[in-house]
Amino acid sequence: MSIRSLFGSLREKVVGKNIKIVFPEGDDERVVRAAARLKFEGLVEPIILGDADKVHNLLAQLGFADPHYTIINPEDYEGFEEMKQEFLAIRKGKVGAEEADKLLRDVNYFGVMLVKMGLADGMVSGAIHSTADTVRPALQIIKTKPGVSRTSGVFLMNRDNTDQRLIFADCAINIDPNAQELAEIAVNTADTAKIFDIDPKIAMLSFSSKGSARGPQVEKVQEAVRLSKDLQPDICIDGDLQFDAAFVPATAEIKAPGSPVAGHANVFIFPDLQSGNIGYKIAQRLGMFEAIGPILQGLNKPVNDLSRGSSAEDIYKLAIITAAQTLED
Repeated sequence: MSIRSLFGSLREKVVGKNIKIVFPEGDDERVVRAAARLKFEGLVEPIILGDADKVHNLLAQLGFADPHYTIINPEDYEGFEEMKQEFLAIRKGKVGAEEADKLLRDVNYFGVMLVKMGLADGMVSGAIHSTADTVRPALQIIKTKPGVSRTSGVFLMNRDNTDQRLIFADCAINIDPNAQELAEIAVNTADTAKIFDIDPKIAMLSFSSKGSARGPQVEKVQEAVRLSKDLQPDICIDGDLQFDAAFVPATAEIKAPGSPVAGHANVFIFPDLQSGNIGYKIAQRLGMFEAIGPILQGLNKPVNDLSRGSSAEDIYKLAIITAAQTLED
């Protein structure tokens, strides 16, 4: 399935569902352009945060004349006091009323609270904010799903004019996950892959293939494979595997004969953030793969983080993915 047909399939899933996605960065032209396109195509009902007059002026400049947009300014939101009381209850004494008031003026905290209160289904941010600015309020307010200790970030990797779609994780969040955390990342990534109609064949990557090298880094990956199977017995996973053994059938026959995954992997779990982040950027820049994400997984409700170099097209695509994630809950 090409990326065009993939997003055609995702659009079919979400169109007409009235899925509400918050866009906190309403003063950014890329964000407003993407939100307006999503509304025009009936894919998402955007909630844009910012000054209403400024957002409407920006919409008009971009050629979107429809006045019926939901635009909320945290500075004059009528339900602010109710939101603050719910936020204080969630944080359970960790913040006081004055600090809560200040935090909820932050568009990311405000947007996440809209999701938490059921006034929105998901959120897309990060065009002008750091990953930490997006993820921190999500972890504090929405929190992770039962059995998941932390969220993680995956990239959908696609190369034009091919049917090749791969998933890379974790490339965004966890600096040095332990074996249990790697196992959770693998299981969560398998679920994410299914959103894109990918039948996950998961390679747990290492500098070793099937024990060809030794060391605590290799043992961590081997233990993560065992724990993944404990968490989800029917998961298709193998490791430790070097990337060439995971990806190239001829190499797999030499380095990992008999593996159910080697040579055919389509989901790649990196052993740490350093290798994951470097790996996806090499594939993007040298391998000419489009990197869509990071797509955050493991949260009770979908909140996704953009790269600050994102285009309006990137934001549009990540919002469609976010809408599709809401259907998986």
